[in-house]
Amino acid sequence: MSDVQHYLLKADNDKAAADQIARATAQNLETKKTSLIDVVQSLGEYINDEDSTIRSKAVTYLSHVIKAVPDGTFSRQQVQVLCQFLCDRIEDGGAISGLKKLQGLARFNNQMAIMTFRALIEHFQDLMMRPHSQRLQIFEVLNDLMLKHRAALKSLGVEAIIGITDLVSGEKDPRSLMIIFSVLHVIAIEWDITGQAETLFDSFFCYFPITFRPPPDDPFRITAHDLKSRLRDCISASSQFAPFAFPQLVEKLESTSPTVKKDVLQTLTACASSFSAAVMSHYSITLWDSLKYEILNVQDQDVAEDALVALQAIATRLGKGLTSTHQTTPLARYLRSITKECNEILQEPQHKQAKPAGQIFSSLATTSSVSLDLIAKAVVPPLLTLYQDTDSIADQRALLEVLVQIHNAAVALDQDPGLPHLTPDLENPLLPFKDRLFELFSQVLMGSPSEEVSFRIEALKGLLRLCQIRNHLQSNEIGLFVQYLDELVLTEDSDVQEEVRNEAITALVELSRLNPSLIIDITFPAFLAKLPDESTEASTNYLITLEGLARLSEERPISDTLVRRLLNKLETVLQSNGPASYAQGLLSTIDYVLSKRDLSSDPNLSSYHEKIAVALIRRAALASVGSGSQMLTQALTLEILGRLAGRIIGALDEHKRRSVAVESYTLFVGEGTSFVPILYTDGLPEKQRLTMILSTWILASVRSAASALYTMGDDDADLEKIINELTRLAILEPVPIIRSYILRQIALLVNRSSLPEGFPGAFNIMCDPLRASQLHAYISPTFDVSAVIFWIAKALLFRLSRTEEVLEHILGLLPNRSHGSASARGFGTLLAPDEILSKEHGAVIRLLVRQKVFSICVPRIATNFRAAESLARPNYLIALSGILRHVPTEVMMMEVATLLPLLLQSLDLPDQEVKAATIENLLMIGQESPGAVEAHIRTLIDRLLQSASNARRSTTIFPGKVKESVLLPCSSDVIRGILPVLDDPKRKVRRAAVDCRAVWLNMDEPDAED
Repeated sequence: MSDVQHYLLKADNDKAAADQIARATAQNLETKKTSLIDVVQSLGEYINDEDSTIRSKAVTYLSHVIKAVPDGTFSRQQVQVLCQFLCDRIEDGGAISGLKKLQGLARFNNQMAIMTFRALIEHFQDLMMRPHSQRLQIFEVLNDLMLKHRAALKSLGVEAIIGITDLVSGEKDPRSLMIIFSVLHVIAIEWDITGQAETLFDSFFCYFPITFRPPPDDPFRITAHDLKSRLRDCISASSQFAPFAFPQLVEKLESTSPTVKKDVLQTLTACASSFSAAVMSHYSITLWDSLKYEILNVQDQDVAEDALVALQAIATRLGKGLTSTHQTTPLARYLRSITKECNEILQEPQHKQAKPAGQIFSSLATTSSVSLDLIAKAVVPPLLTLYQDTDSIADQRALLEVLVQIHNAAVALDQDPGLPHLTPDLENPLLPFKDRLFELFSQVLMGSPSEEVSFRIEALKGLLRLCQIRNHLQSNEIGLFVQYLDELVLTEDSDVQEEVRNEAITALVELSRLNPSLIIDITFPAFLAKLPDESTEASTNYLITLEGLARLSEERPISDTLVRRLLNKLETVLQSNGPASYAQGLLSTIDYVLSKRDLSSDPNLSSYHEKIAVALIRRAALASVGSGSQMLTQALTLEILGRLAGRIIGALDEHKRRSVAVESYTLFVGEGTSFVPILYTDGLPEKQRLTMILSTWILASVRSAASALYTMGDDDADLEKIINELTRLAILEPVPIIRSYILRQIALLVNRSSLPEGFPGAFNIMCDPLRASQLHAYISPTFDVSAVIFWIAKALLFRLSRTEEVLEHILGLLPNRSHGSASARGFGTLLAPDEILSKEHGAVIRLLVRQKVFSICVPRIATNFRAAESLARPNYLIALSGILRHVPTEVMMMEVATLLPLLLQSLDLPDQEVKAATIENLLMIGQESPGAVEAHIRTLIDRLLQSASNARRSTTIFPGKVKESVLLPCSSDVIRGILPVLDDPKRKVRRAAVDCRAVWLNMDEPDAED
């Protein structure tokens, strides 16, 4: 039995075996065990069979053999013969895949390409009756021919264009359409379509607008956007399409569908960008008449924005390469129609179309310098006349907005790298109006009533735009505006509204980029003069000034000057006896300024280190023993100073950081003073113990250089000795903030140890802090040391050191009657991000730490919860809440079946913080996995309705997510349960209750079958 007979027997029932037979034949051809003539002759009786199915299988066999043969096996003559054979048999099916393989061979020439193309065209009616998958193969062959033999097809001229348009007509499969649009796009761009433009246009415009919606889980991932983009490329490919495209697009713009309108507008934009200027000039006025309705009568903001973009595209095309402002140019004629109509609208500034008219001016003026010139000369004079003739502030404000919009365009042209810059050959069209506008804006800004906030803000923006246009205002005029802004920021009475003050600061920031010297010479003296040398508890006016100074510090010269002057002011303040809040404000401002700079490459780094880090820390240490300003003994002051100093120290090189590290506890205080380092010293007053805040920030910022503290002998022994002492201090410390910083020190030293598992004693200290600190003989074993345990555990877990052992130990603390509750709350700190224990400060934090802790803890908490005594069960729920607070949603969803029962019971806890966190977790599960909550829906809703009033909003998440058949039995309970909340004194709570009730009331009743 021949190979072809075997293939025909297997083709229907065992495709894999049939393919193997074809591959075996191909291998025989490759090894010369058989010849191509023998293979073709073996098909003889089958390809002439009266049964079309047998003929199709025989041709398919040959195609499979061809596909399996390696490139280079066939000679040019053999390729020619095969191509002719398959083209003759193209109606029998199976030939397309063989032709697809052949056309990819190097010996497939242009003559064969034309032969293949004509075969497709001659039989297109039969081919188009085939299933989607086979038609896709036909279009893939056509696409391959266009890619590799485009010149051959192009030589056919009209024959090819008509043939292709016939071949693609009526196709609906998205995969095929993607290929069709690409082919037609190439033809429209590269071929001579004269006389065939309408035929070609009709072949693809029949698909406009695209209404395709991909099915769920579409394996081909073809979106409506993909199809729309390719079709838009076709429509805009040639100016010869304009007579057919524009009338039909304008007609479709009358659709009531916003989606269709957006498609039309985006296509018009593409056409305007692609068609020639001559063609666009012919249609520009017609298009304006259609587009203006969408802009001036806004029904959908997105549609209006797209219409503006289309108007811009037309102006851009008409003005491309244009340098003349003569009124006879196509651009001038186009803009003249627009400015005339919009000027008429602005005769009534309060009309609803006035604001869109201003937007039209602004968008068109950004297209080129010529457009700006034409619009400015046509619009600004009548606007100024209208402004002068009206006494209505509302009208004046509306006119002012339009003037500012035009200046926005001028600034955009002048500064935006994505737009064409102002042409040097053209005189600035706004220059003749500069003085009048500066006076007008100034009068409104400084002379209008304080309640006219929006009016004053528009004037401020106008003055800022005048300053931002290069070479538009003189330096003294800009300086006058800076003085106006200073006055607005620094005025303490109610005449300056907060919005105006914020805008003034923003304007000063913008001007600092343009002209830093004016800010240094004018604004800094004015602002610093408002800063008092001391403050009282009742006065916080300095905060506004400091905020302004901080926001002005973006530019390097300004920030350098600001830091110097603020340090001088801080020196003066520290010599007074005022409240610490003023010094804290000054330090916070300096910290903010330096946070915006790359200190590691700052030439002033050494100076900052000496004057801020060293000097101020030393002064704080001495103040703690009574030798200096008591402002530096406040906890908040020390925190701000520590953060500031840490920022500076962290930017130093490794050598300098090592020299700083050894001062972590001595705080740069030499011998001969009453200051004593905290370590190994008992009985120190609270003010001196507060300096541990500074020590912690120093240790954090020196990173690996902290090892300089314990290199006197055996590194591990020295480190363990320090940590044991810190543990002792943390256990004995009664002040919470001091204890928290000592705990952070412990965690830092444990986490940053250079040994893979942390230093050997860390786990032992965590297991028995009292013994490690040698306090076990003096303190009861029931004393709560959970804070120490959990901070060491946090340090080890962050680096995934002895993870299983650490978690097993801390989970074992939960059933403890004396400190199980405190331990449960400790789980909230395990995964929480911390400002000190962070990667920025050299901490080792593994990427999968949260996933690891979650995967170990949650199953064990669930198991232990069921076996625990009733008094200990809340501890497990609180611990679970602490873990979930810092776990990614996708990780949590992996254990949703385990979590749900525990979360439901957490709603019964009296702790409102835990309850609120639980509600958020349930909300998230309801959104991500509605099916998971269906089995618990009755219990879940009952618990939510019993909990705090802020839980009412969570019941709105289920409708639309969970099946209505599951929810409907609960609807009456929900509606009744939220009735008391409708009278809650808090507006947000009442609103949530109203929304919840509306959602449940609008649910459909079940059908009779349900």
